[in-house]
Amino acid sequence: MNLGLGCVRRPICWPFGSVLDSRHCVFALTLLTLLMQVVVEANSWWSLAMNPLLIPEAYIIGAQPLCSQLVGLSQGQKKLCQLYQDHMQYIGEGAKTGIRECQYQFRHRRWNCSTVDNSSVFGRVMQIGSRETAFTYAISAAGVVNAVSRACREGELSSCGCSRAARPKDLPRDWLWGGCGDNLNYGYRFSREFVDAREREKSFPKGSHENARLLMNLHNNEAGRRIVSDLAHVSCKCHGVSGSCSLKTCWLQLADFRKVGDALKEKYDSAVAMKLNSRGKLVQMHSRFNPPTNHDLVYIEQSPDYCLKNQSTGSLGTVGRLCNKTSEGMDGCELMCCGRGYDQYKAQIVERCHCKFHWCCYVKCKRCTKVVDQFVCK
Repeated sequence: MNLGLGCVRRPICWPFGSVLDSRHCVFALTLLTLLMQVVVEANSWWSLAMNPLLIPEAYIIGAQPLCSQLVGLSQGQKKLCQLYQDHMQYIGEGAKTGIRECQYQFRHRRWNCSTVDNSSVFGRVMQIGSRETAFTYAISAAGVVNAVSRACREGELSSCGCSRAARPKDLPRDWLWGGCGDNLNYGYRFSREFVDAREREKSFPKGSHENARLLMNLHNNEAGRRIVSDLAHVSCKCHGVSGSCSLKTCWLQLADFRKVGDALKEKYDSAVAMKLNSRGKLVQMHSRFNPPTNHDLVYIEQSPDYCLKNQSTGSLGTVGRLCNKTSEGMDGCELMCCGRGYDQYKAQIVERCHCKFHWCCYVKCKRCTKVVDQFVCK
């Protein structure tokens, strides 16, 4: 079969006018392929959080071109998009929820989960198998579980509805198990299929760095989902005359996502360093510690210091970041500014003040202006 490449059989002329022999042609094609892989690898489904197409009206029957136009999706994710187009809006919302929570949790750290203006969302820093990358993958997968589970409950998706979770064994007999709970089971399974699709499509040699990174990503995706599942709880509503609560109706409810972020931040602080063994499996680097569970975060590379802007690592640096002069923690000027010092200046801020409760039922506040000292890293 002739594919028309012609590189092996004869010299070809490029638009630049130079003629390459077959060996040079093969080398050029190989280099081009590697460059294309780097570009593709930089894209991510996280870009759905910033995509302007993510509005319900955009998802109409047979709108397959939409899925092919969404930047950052792998082939498997595009197929899922075509099958579950009404889910894509909520995947985007889940990614956005994860990004916002990441930025909240790391707001006082040198790396503050900053996004960049391209389809990679977080930039080159995600190419390092670090603790920060581990947290980002986990919180993003958790965000999709959260968004899809709640969309099911609200009747926004055609393929799921209220939770069908089994009645807890410790629920009192006279309490009703019903209502419309968050469909954790569906959200969990869909997040696993969609988020993990990119990794499961790849195939790398056992023992390679790429394979270690693939296993790391899958582990942290699952850890994020497990945390959402672990924090889900039974919520109940009282019924009865004058609120006597003689009867209760209970259902499954997801925890507030801030609790998920807090739990994953603790997992970040205790993340486990891993390496590949001779059988191509991830094992902990320091065997004297307990092995990680499915709920723990793992990483395979040390983090950069994030002090200075670095094109190769994707670090944005801390120049211009606000710091706390009196703090000895990571938000303190000494650590945040990496010993470079800081500048002090006056800033005028506006805040709510003199708030009063009015019957019934609202709070009215005034707006007050005050001048404060702010400290910025050099």
